[in-house]
Amino acid sequence: MAESELVLRRLLASPDRLHAILLSREKATRLHPTLARAGVTCPVYVAALPLISEIAGFHVHRGVLATGRRQAVSDLTVEAVFGTRRGTTPLTLVLAAGLTNVDNMGALFRNAAAFGVDGLILDPTCCDPLYRKAIRVSMGHALSLPFAVSGAWPEALIRLREEWGMTLVAAEVTPEARPVVELPRSPRLGLVFGSEGEGLSDAVLGACDAICAIPMAPGVSSLNVAVASAVFLYELGRGRGDKTAGNPA
Repeated sequence: MAESELVLRRLLASPDRLHAILLSREKATRLHPTLARAGVTCPVYVAALPLISEIAGFHVHRGVLATGRRQAVSDLTVEAVFGTRRGTTPLTLVLAAGLTNVDNMGALFRNAAAFGVDGLILDPTCCDPLYRKAIRVSMGHALSLPFAVSGAWPEALIRLREEWGMTLVAAEVTPEARPVVELPRSPRLGLVFGSEGEGLSDAVLGACDAICAIPMAPGVSSLNVAVASAVFLYELGRGRGDKTAGNPA
């Protein structure tokens, strides 16, 4: 389920994934040329805003709803999504374990897109990044940024290191953690994040090449994954000299 004009425009990049569109009269007039240029062939329905909210079952104040077709589960494996990136070519991934908050999931996708990450790998316990609120919080990037759902951790991480040549860095506060400014800059790098409550297990930490943390004031033990991932990704880009790290938002 896609909400808002911005998210719909991202979905239009793959118009064959669209199932149906529901628009307010104002949005229908505004978006008609855009839908025509995109070659949209799915049904487009137009209704007054109160009726749209009644149909959807929740208040719709943006006047845009769209439903899309999901990829098959078999198309979301690590091999299916990133298999062409095996080898020695540069690859930056965000990996997440146990993220059950859809706001944090959406923010993680938005941060990954903002800092030029190639894609995400989620463990089987993560929430659905295509839940409508996660899509909205991601500003639609959950619809365009490649993601895979891996098998159980830490086995999946070990395969990434041994078979894919990935350097894995865990974001976790531990006594041996290095400050984030010392983040390794491998050309094939995976940043591993856990939930704010549970963090990363000892087994997952043991499967990573390094552990880094954000230095914080006494009495503050952690940041949520949305904030922490932005700090890590900015620092990674700054250390690599990426242009995205120096451009004001």
